[in-house]
Amino acid sequence: MANLKTRGSFTKLYTWLPILILYISVLNEFDLNYLNLKYFSFNFPFILIFFFTLKDFKQFDYILVFIAGLFNDTVVGLPLGISSLSYTLLCIATAYIRNITIRPSPIKDWFYFLFIISLINSLNYSTLSLFFSYDLILMNYLVNTFFTFLFYIIFASIFKYYLKGLNV
Repeated sequence: MANLKTRGSFTKLYTWLPILILYISVLNEFDLNYLNLKYFSFNFPFILIFFFTLKDFKQFDYILVFIAGLFNDTVVGLPLGISSLSYTLLCIATAYIRNITIRPSPIKDWFYFLFIISLINSLNYSTLSLFFSYDLILMNYLVNTFFTFLFYIIFASIFKYYLKGLNV
């Protein structure tokens, strides 16, 4: 792949691509419910945030992630700040694991991702059902967590190819 530093303005768009994809996915509420499958959904923003926070990508600013969470709450109809809190907790937990990891391993990162999204989804479920009296179906959260966990490896390999194109 050609070095993108010689291409000018295309480089700026290419380096901001992950944050643009994050905003598109939260505004679109991308979870593949367009397929009308009852028990199939995954949380693409969690995958995106976890990967690029883990890799310490410079354009992936936590303030922009927080604002993306506010947009997500507005689109989905959740109380304002629930998704922002989830995304921020994901950033904090991922930054912590990045700082304490001596030898990175994709498999260890994958299982850490499972632990973190399970924790965040359980906090979301508890908050929405206890404080806001939402009638939620636990099976939907479990299915979402399971498929998000499975798709992380696929998207991580795609994102690694993207980072290789940036020479990061």
